[in-house]
Amino acid sequence: MDEALVRRRLVILGLLSVGAVLAWWPHFGSVELFTKPCPVEQLCVVFMDVGQGDAIFIESPTGVQMLIDGGRDSQVLRGLSRVAGFFDRQLDYVLITHPDADHVGGLTPVFDRYQIGQVIRTENESDTPMWQSVAAAIEEEGSVVHYTRRGQVYNLGGGVTLRILFPDIDASELESNTASIVAKLSHGDIDFLLTGDAPKSIEEYLVLIEGEYLASEVLKVGHHGSRTSTSELFLSEVRPTYAVISAGRDNSYGHPHVEVTDALFNAGAITTSTAEKGHVIFVSDGVGLEVR
Repeated sequence: MDEALVRRRLVILGLLSVGAVLAWWPHFGSVELFTKPCPVEQLCVVFMDVGQGDAIFIESPTGVQMLIDGGRDSQVLRGLSRVAGFFDRQLDYVLITHPDADHVGGLTPVFDRYQIGQVIRTENESDTPMWQSVAAAIEEEGSVVHYTRRGQVYNLGGGVTLRILFPDIDASELESNTASIVAKLSHGDIDFLLTGDAPKSIEEYLVLIEGEYLASEVLKVGHHGSRTSTSELFLSEVRPTYAVISAGRDNSYGHPHVEVTDALFNAGAITTSTAEKGHVIFVSDGVGLEVR
């Protein structure tokens, strides 16, 4: 092949590569594209900005990665490229709290792009095409599937554990929000309570069966800050230092509802939201907790 032609093709390939990087650049603001926000040998929890939906990325001090839910659409892929690593194409775990669209809509693209080691879910399902697509993607991927029950513990390495608090029964017949997985992520003295869209009835049940064990430094506020979640009784046991609301900017639901933000203020929690801040990042060595 002519040497000049080879050089021209290499130049064109280089320009295309630069164009691809620049096309992704606006999604990351001024932060370095190839610099992960998660430091090594610490727990990193990222409440990703995926609009009106939930997606949480976890990386343990030993590098084990978990994605909890995937938002409503492929927007989650941009977040994962930022927080998991631009060239990373593997996730150790995907946890699906429940099959509603704003939690699972982005998971089919995730399964298309990433190798998924294990899936944590309940028996609760949906007859929507979106959920059927996710279920098919799980089957095609061949991931190990765990159906949750209260008391299960997943060791993520480096002293980080994820303990399932709910459901404690087969959740197939429950309403989808009621069936949400509720879990406690722990690293040394630092705890995160992750609630999906669990309503007040489940929160109050957890107060009954778990009591003071619910206490956590960080609370993922239930159901995007809807008044259907975050009861005062629940907050009195969780006693969060920080509360994170995953919601879209100017969303049609009016989330977060003022009753919830008032309750969080009265409970003394520092409240932040993905709608206002974008990705909300917590880093911990098991003793202290840093918000980025």
